[in-house]
Amino acid sequence: MSEPVPAFRRAIIVEDQAETRAWLVEAVGQAFSGIEVASFDSLAPAQAWFRNQSDAARDTPTVALIDLVLPDGSGVSLIREIADLHPAASPIVISIYDDDAHLFDAIAAGAQGYLLKDERPEALIKNLRAIEQGEPPLSPTIARRMMAYFQNRTPAAAAEGQADALLTNREREVLGLLGRGLRLIDAAAELGLTRHTVAGYVKVIYSKLNISSRAEAAVEAMKRGLI
Repeated sequence: MSEPVPAFRRAIIVEDQAETRAWLVEAVGQAFSGIEVASFDSLAPAQAWFRNQSDAARDTPTVALIDLVLPDGSGVSLIREIADLHPAASPIVISIYDDDAHLFDAIAAGAQGYLLKDERPEALIKNLRAIEQGEPPLSPTIARRMMAYFQNRTPAAAAEGQADALLTNREREVLGLLGRGLRLIDAAAELGLTRHTVAGYVKVIYSKLNISSRAEAAVEAMKRGLI
């Protein structure tokens, strides 16, 4: 069973369409009573908001709803920055795109959920509330696509992924932490290593197991009984 995450005290919404942004602000307010909400219509001010946080503010549990296609860049870059540098924040995709390319790029960058904008408001609110119970927020269409992706992997690719002997003990430790959903900075702290060193292990693990995303790493960790 997933461990509950701390109650969110802040939310940040990054969405360029004013009407959608207003709808998301309202939904977040209904999902988390009394939460402080900041909203932005492009990538740069959202990045600046995170980078200008004090050390104390960085430890404040924050939910971030991020559109993937923004006027000045991709939301994936913000997701990656949050995952690496802001451990108290939970980046969640909010998008119209439900294809594999957008989905797995976002998950590989560190997204902790993927919601579609065509969800009914009550479904979106329910998914958001579930985050604090440790449940990943996934629209039904996205959950089915993820299942289909792994079910359709070729036998050759699956066989390559079973090569436990290829992994050193340290690599197995890192894979287990990835499978538990830890970010690079958290995994580094648990292992007593630098984030750069752990990132190097992750690169080697991905290469050895022929995988390219955190979602695939979680599946491989489960196969090996590491989580």
